[in-house]
Amino acid sequence: MLGLVHVVDDDASFRVAIERRLKKAGYAVASYSSAEQLLNRMPSEGEPGCILLDVRIPGLSGPELQSRLRELGSTLPIVFLTGYPDVPTTVRTIKAGADDFLIKPVSSDELLRAVERAIAHHEATRGQRSRLDVVRLNVATLTPREREAFELVIRGQTNKQVANKLGATERTIKAHRHRVMEKMQVRTLAELVSLAERIGILSGTSGSGQSE
Repeated sequence: MLGLVHVVDDDASFRVAIERRLKKAGYAVASYSSAEQLLNRMPSEGEPGCILLDVRIPGLSGPELQSRLRELGSTLPIVFLTGYPDVPTTVRTIKAGADDFLIKPVSSDELLRAVERAIAHHEATRGQRSRLDVVRLNVATLTPREREAFELVIRGQTNKQVANKLGATERTIKAHRHRVMEKMQVRTLAELVSLAERIGILSGTSGSGQSE
């Protein structure tokens, strides 16, 4: 199976036709007649997938569902479909992170290219999220003292400065730093800083109070 495509459209005949095309190409399909129906059966992100979403559907509109899914933390890529294209809606949904915007009637080739791109995007996002989860688990293995040293080192403090701040010897700090690098599975300070930035430790004050 190439991935799971969630089709959200109030037109039953359109859903059936799209589902037939996608299944023929090797995709699994789940279909919904409304945005609310999809939210009630919130799609899992345990496998690669994407959402084919009609712009104008009764109840919660396509763009409104897009906003709601992002609020809920969904990273499933969205490909919009519409029979009534208008520039402001297209621009708004793309700015909000939509992967593509297709005009009905859509050819099989165009549809499958858009779905393939969206699912590839989701696989990349899932891979990155998985790697960052591992990094967070590694951070959780640090002792309180190692965590303090880690947070000071990634902010550019030298071993001597960290030692003075923590009331320890430089030799002790070097040992802490070595264990931090081992636990975080990195070889250089640059790698350590990059990981800290990607999981948000450098972007805010998370845990920095410990190092004062």
